[in-house]
Amino acid sequence: MNNKIKPLGNRVLVRKFEEREQVKGGIIIPDAAKEASQEAEVVALGSGRNDEGKILDFEVKIGDHVLISKYGGTEVKQDKEIFVVLKQDDILAVLG
Repeated sequence: MNNKIKPLGNRVLVRKFEEREQVKGGIIIPDAAKEASQEAEVVALGSGRNDEGKILDFEVKIGDHVLISKYGGTEVKQDKEIFVVLKQDDILAVLG
């Protein structure tokens, strides 16, 4: 992927996974009523510097499948994909 977004500091760039079509009793639920996916893939890491300038190790690596905070980070659309720039603290878990 030719990614034009480079996170800074202790921030991580993740690509959100598409939410699957939800069908309840044969009725398709409109996009506006669907809940946003909290699963994503790590695509880029910042430098690891915190607010005091100290370098910290990331607990995630590029390619990890992660669970992100529902309201954390900033969404960015690029090439019809949804990315989120968020602090490492907004990553809740690495999924197996």
